[in-house]
Amino acid sequence: MAIDLVDYDKKAKEAVEAFWGNRDKARQKQIEAGRVDAGERAGVTAGNNMDGFIALIKDVVQANGLSHAEIYLERRALTLPGYFRPTKLWDMLVVNRGKLIAAVELKSQVGPSFGNNFNNRAEEAIGTAHDFWTAFREGAFGKQARPFVGWFMLVEDDSGSRSPVRDASPHFPVFSEFQGASYQIRYNILCQRLMREQLYTTASIITSPRTAIESGSYYELDEVTGLKAFVATLAGHIASEAARV
Repeated sequence: MAIDLVDYDKKAKEAVEAFWGNRDKARQKQIEAGRVDAGERAGVTAGNNMDGFIALIKDVVQANGLSHAEIYLERRALTLPGYFRPTKLWDMLVVNRGKLIAAVELKSQVGPSFGNNFNNRAEEAIGTAHDFWTAFREGAFGKQARPFVGWFMLVEDDSGSRSPVRDASPHFPVFSEFQGASYQIRYNILCQRLMREQLYTTASIITSPRTAIESGSYYELDEVTGLKAFVATLAGHIASEAARV
């Protein structure tokens, strides 16, 4: 049976429109209430900016053979045991017959503070995955096949994320691929290496300008780290698990 990509491109554009729309509504609501968070935080505190992408992933799961799986989205049901810490809160979990099928992190970053936020996101992604797979190795999830572990990032497409960035490393040289690389390119390298080191089943980055609030436009940086690869890999994993049971 062929995997079902659930018309992902159309749904992704709707998710992008919702992402920018929710940020704009949150900011406007705070302005009207007379309290605005510093910087871009006003657009983040609404807490539902990535809901459109969560809906897309849910559709992929249900369309590829696990329509009756438990899909957890509420905060109280999103914790998994860790190895270096007691628990970790994920953004989305899929469980079927007591087995963990998928765990997904969905992140976003808008300007202007790309530098500090990139480092924080990278450290978080690497640490989360290392903690998860060590816990998996030590039997935290019982005897089961490796689950799908996904990391998805939406980055604002603007001059701040596209422009070359200089680094200072006085003692040893920075890897050449990072030298002069923009934050978009750095995120793309991060995703490639998260997969190469088998920290995530798939890691994806898309970029989108703020004007996409009306068009839903988004861009992939390459085929390996694009949204289609994320959706196809997840769909294949779900179909495999469905066939197994």
